[in-house]
Amino acid sequence: MTGDPERIAGVEDVDCTGRQAFVTGSTSGIGRTAALALGRLGTDVIVHGRDREAGRAVVDELAAAGADGRFVRADFADLGSVRELAATVRDGTDGLDVLINNAGGFFRDGRTTELGVEYTFHVNHLAPYLLTAELLDHLRPDARVVTTASAAHRGTVLDLTRVRAVDGYSATWAYGHSKLANVLFARELAARLAAAGRDVTSNSVHPGAIPGSGFSRFLPGPVPRLLGTLDRLPFVTSVAEGAAELLLPALSPETADVSGRYFADRRPATPSRAARDETAVRRLWEVSAELLGVGLPLAAAEPGQDASQRAP
Repeated sequence: MTGDPERIAGVEDVDCTGRQAFVTGSTSGIGRTAALALGRLGTDVIVHGRDREAGRAVVDELAAAGADGRFVRADFADLGSVRELAATVRDGTDGLDVLINNAGGFFRDGRTTELGVEYTFHVNHLAPYLLTAELLDHLRPDARVVTTASAAHRGTVLDLTRVRAVDGYSATWAYGHSKLANVLFARELAARLAAAGRDVTSNSVHPGAIPGSGFSRFLPGPVPRLLGTLDRLPFVTSVAEGAAELLLPALSPETADVSGRYFADRRPATPSRAARDETAVRRLWEVSAELLGVGLPLAAAEPGQDASQRAP
């Protein structure tokens, strides 16, 4: 499918004038494309990444589309940088209507961060967990939180012992495990927001296999070169289609009341059994706060014990 992502997602007629959006990892790939689409629809957009020049380029494109944009640099491996990012967003806006947790990557080498936690899990899960927690009180009524996950989550089960070391490190496992964490996080966030009476939705998204997104630069050997030859094959997703996956739960009137779901192919889908494990979803929420050394987000809003009350 070709065209602008807002048209692909069916949200081209949504008037976003006056809305504020924050898209992490938006200097390239689907994050950048989603940010520009939000700007074309009238949204003021905060752009995030590590490359200042790339960030300024996105802001310039937003301005050319008639939208207000601002770039904020932050390194998700640095918790202080994540906290500063959240503070900058709070200080620079009077509230958020859309938060898209898109930043992340696939990392070949096993290493740990300042927390003594495996790098992929830290960057792909703990950083957006902390960022979202820091911005919870800044989300406006009817705000939407969207987290970029992946079908790669289907190959793993939650194992929080393996994130504390890199012995026998597998980049493929680490990435899939972090994407499972993304699905579980979005699910538990939705349940706790609902229990707190907050009119805010939370969903996760599989954006597809996207050679043009820049993701392949993290892959080993000849794989990036191979993926570069696949962009015309039917099973490969374009960057615009990947961005449309983000826009659907972020903007569509049809998803306004949908929360706690996993989206793929622009519709709610059933994630893996491991992503629907009620023990795992609660354990991840609690251990993430422990690893970060923060209070439990939405601690007073304990979701009901009946799993049937949650999305499939």
